[in-house]
Amino acid sequence: MKLEGISKNFPGVKALQNVSLSVHKGEVHALMGENGAGKSTLMKIIAGLYRPDAGEIFIGNEKVHIHNAREAIKLGISMIHQELMIIPNMTVAENIFLGREPTIKGTSILNRRELNRSAYEIFKSIDIDINPKTLMKELSVAEAQLVEIAKAVSFNSDILIMDEPTSAITDREVEKLFKLIGELKKSGVAIIYISHKMDEIFKIADRITVLRDGQFVGSKKANELDRDMLISMMVGRQLCSIFPKFESSFGEIALEVKNLTKKKMFYDISFNVRKGEILGISGLMGAGRTELVETIFGLRKADSGEILINGSKKYIKNPNQAIKNGIALVPEDRKLSGLNLIASINDNITLPNLNRLSTLGVIKKGEERRCTEKQITSLHIKTTSRNQAVDSLSGGNQQKVVIGKWLLCDPDVLILDEPTRGVDVGAKAEIHSIISKLAVEGKAVIMISSEMTEIIGMSDRVIVLSEGKFTGEFIREEITQEKIMLCASGCIKGETSYE
Repeated sequence: MKLEGISKNFPGVKALQNVSLSVHKGEVHALMGENGAGKSTLMKIIAGLYRPDAGEIFIGNEKVHIHNAREAIKLGISMIHQELMIIPNMTVAENIFLGREPTIKGTSILNRRELNRSAYEIFKSIDIDINPKTLMKELSVAEAQLVEIAKAVSFNSDILIMDEPTSAITDREVEKLFKLIGELKKSGVAIIYISHKMDEIFKIADRITVLRDGQFVGSKKANELDRDMLISMMVGRQLCSIFPKFESSFGEIALEVKNLTKKKMFYDISFNVRKGEILGISGLMGAGRTELVETIFGLRKADSGEILINGSKKYIKNPNQAIKNGIALVPEDRKLSGLNLIASINDNITLPNLNRLSTLGVIKKGEERRCTEKQITSLHIKTTSRNQAVDSLSGGNQQKVVIGKWLLCDPDVLILDEPTRGVDVGAKAEIHSIISKLAVEGKAVIMISSEMTEIIGMSDRVIVLSEGKFTGEFIREEITQEKIMLCASGCIKGETSYE
């Protein structure tokens, strides 16, 4: 496939300007750039979701016009989207074969047995253990992402676009995906791969093309680049550190969990986090990490156990009570549960703070504006104005809006579930800097991450869960990938000298 001179404009934004790209059979071509660089826009043009304003697309030597997603599929193009495109109330199998469901011969009646069998065979071929009959809404974000991968593979396409396919899955699932990519390459499939994870890119990419601000920067063989060169091409500057970890002094215990249990999710979990400390929570998919912090935040009801804040036992039955007790949660899926996408940046940031921004039910517009603009400035949110709709922002800027609204609450305990999921390297460094500064200011930070380098680079201490059980704890000096993975897989139980 070859793209020549592709341009695309949205109101007030030049998303792509004269971009060219080629990808060959049996090649993994990585497309890199910061959020807002135009990567997803370019891929959506290839997949038929957007029409270019200018430029040409060739498959082989034939010029093609891709008017919609169905035409793209007919041309042998399929795409794993960065933002999950699922129907929650339908089953896994129904989502995979939506619009191409098998029917009973000679009728239009759905052949459900064949539907589930076909889904099972796809899962088996790519080593995924998910029941095809399960409703999508019952899956975790990581499991839903695996379903999206299976759906794209099911089309048997010649060109497969992967937009952040590993953003929510753990190292074990990533290895399965890379094995699949290797098999697809051998069969001649051309793969366009988008990821913000540098280690992945250098592990699987044959060529790398970089976009910046909607423009083509350069294209090189992967073995001609190193990490620093690639970052410089992406951001147009040198980054001092992706993990700007600042030393902070630990204070009193801000949050303590004792023997917390939520049946079928996690069991007998105990830990604490101190003021000024960044506590990392690691584990494989299904370990119970997200369910644990959602219970602390009042989104789930614990079956037993205690939660103590500043040494005082608290009964947190809902998020409103958690917020009143100084706890904030940045969720793992910003679009599903972190943002009102059709609302403005202003409305999203101020939503949890309306009580203190109003008098007798009347919002103080001047104070509201000042608070929003302060967060936009301090978090470097790229926007045309505070009234811009959140769904028009890049993924990294959307994540900053989520963080900004909770920082405005001035919480004592900030819980971040996958804080840099789908975020580019520049925004990732900025978010890490924000997290470190919060710890220096005396905030207690709990951070869940499936990205091992993030856990190791940012945590003062790490606890590890495996199948809902506590299996390890390590202070910063003890943390290694090997120790964490052994605990996460349930092979050993790690102890720490932490007092």
